[in-house]
Amino acid sequence: MVYFLTSIFIFFILYGILPTVIIRKLNWGIVKEIAEPNAIALTFDDGPDPRYTARLLDVLKKHHVKATFFVVGEKAAQGQELLKRMHAEGHAIGIHHYRHISSWILGPVSLKKQLIRTKQMIEKTVNDEVILYRPPWGHFNLFSLWIARNYEIIMWAGIFKDWKVKHIRADFSEVLAKASKPGRIFLLHDSGKTLGADANAPEYMIRHLDDYLQQAAEKGICFVSLKTGNRE
Repeated sequence: MVYFLTSIFIFFILYGILPTVIIRKLNWGIVKEIAEPNAIALTFDDGPDPRYTARLLDVLKKHHVKATFFVVGEKAAQGQELLKRMHAEGHAIGIHHYRHISSWILGPVSLKKQLIRTKQMIEKTVNDEVILYRPPWGHFNLFSLWIARNYEIIMWAGIFKDWKVKHIRADFSEVLAKASKPGRIFLLHDSGKTLGADANAPEYMIRHLDDYLQQAAEKGICFVSLKTGNRE
């Protein structure tokens, strides 16, 4: 039994954890920044959410900001009107697996199915090509780069733990402002219905994002979606 558990542990490290560390450390096949001057790319994971995504879109529209949404396929299938609105308002849409499941526990065939199923659903809904991909939790496995070779794999340069209410303090808009350097890709979340997240966290994120975008506009910072921004 000990030998079996040890073998499973070693396989898990070699199949998932080690490839993730190497890919992210060496930036193999991934994008973390954009090249457009004085611009930041806002990205949102885990939606669409029936409670929060429409409100987030309202805030983005209010500030004339374009963003990128990495959607969970099964949620998007139930929220196709939100997908259509994202597309109609000029936002980019990418893949975040059909279910919010780590690549560490997906075999190569299962991973490919997650991508294809989500891609087909999004393209059928918005009638536009999908080439952006971000794996849940930023996890890769031994086959990820090969299976996703026809996609642009987008990671991030700014992450803020906004899935936990305790991290979205009264000065969260200032936290975003201090991290605002040209070229950065920010990762935020428009749904709290994932493992480890607080269900009401997006409520606070959206509120502070509204304040931050107002401050950013006054400082001349612009925001681009990843279909218009130039990736490095």
